[in-house]
Amino acid sequence: MGEIRHILITGGAGYLGSVLCGTLLRQGHFVTVVDKLMHGGEHLLPYTYGNHFTFCLRDLTDPDVVHEAIDLAMSEGAPPLDSIIHLAAIVGFPACKNVGKDIAWRTNVDAVRYVFESAEELGAERFIFSSTYSVYGLAPDGKPVTEKSKLHPQSLYGETKIAAESYLQDRSKDAFCAPLIFRFATIFGPSPRMRFDLILNQFVLEAFSKGELVIFEKNYSRSFVHISDVIEGVLTGLEAPVESLRGQIFNLGSEDGNYTKEEIVQLICQKLPETKVRYEDLSFSGDMRDIQVSFAKIRKELKFQTKRSVEDGIVDVLKILRSGVIRDPFSDRYRNARLEIQ
Repeated sequence: MGEIRHILITGGAGYLGSVLCGTLLRQGHFVTVVDKLMHGGEHLLPYTYGNHFTFCLRDLTDPDVVHEAIDLAMSEGAPPLDSIIHLAAIVGFPACKNVGKDIAWRTNVDAVRYVFESAEELGAERFIFSSTYSVYGLAPDGKPVTEKSKLHPQSLYGETKIAAESYLQDRSKDAFCAPLIFRFATIFGPSPRMRFDLILNQFVLEAFSKGELVIFEKNYSRSFVHISDVIEGVLTGLEAPVESLRGQIFNLGSEDGNYTKEEIVQLICQKLPETKVRYEDLSFSGDMRDIQVSFAKIRKELKFQTKRSVEDGIVDVLKILRSGVIRDPFSDRYRNARLEIQ
């Protein structure tokens, strides 16, 4: 990216945000992070020594937070705000279920409105929103879902993301700030704020540490994308002509990342052949996605293609586990919430 920008990241201490912060800072940008540190903030410490990084410990359900954070950053030498990348959320159906509907809605919907309105008032050019392919839920016709497919959310998490998307698309019609919505596939791979409650990371951990996997609904299809490819996709959204992005929704990932759970297990077993696998059937009322996803739109319109495969991610996570750099990977600090099933 050519020009130096001032970018605010909500949820910048999280799994994706902590990687994105480092990437943008290395490119020379000014980065301001707003995060209430639900899962700690030590992973941001390497960024604090430079004068391009500002941190604001606040809850985004307060409507004034973004203004305060930008005032603080500009007092420390940052230029006016250019863009906001909104990652902050109660992420995943177990975490939303744990906090309850009111808190999930305030965090995942109301806070989006507050942050976007602040972006508009501050003259930000674009607003990148992290959504999820959970909004699709199921594909009744069995065909890969596209951005135009009917939505069948299977959880409170999906419902909140749909509501936030709807608000941003409505605002895109008359706001100066241009919203861009990315529906991420299930992310995997290493991060300073590591998560082992994401399905691929979790499966690799269980196979490596216990030598056994217990799998439910083995033929259910999911879509997966490496965290480094998600970062590249977000950077593409920052760089593309703003008017071509206004109000647009893009699935972010690759058809190469569409797998059944059984196929993921077989790939893990190729790396850990001693793993014992037990399959069970279970009727469950949670986020039971069973879909394949089309990523033709992001390839065609943004010229974006992924570079890292599921096999690469398995190797990446195994390298972390074998190194011993994470002493207790089963600790709750590496999860947004405990999985109810796999």
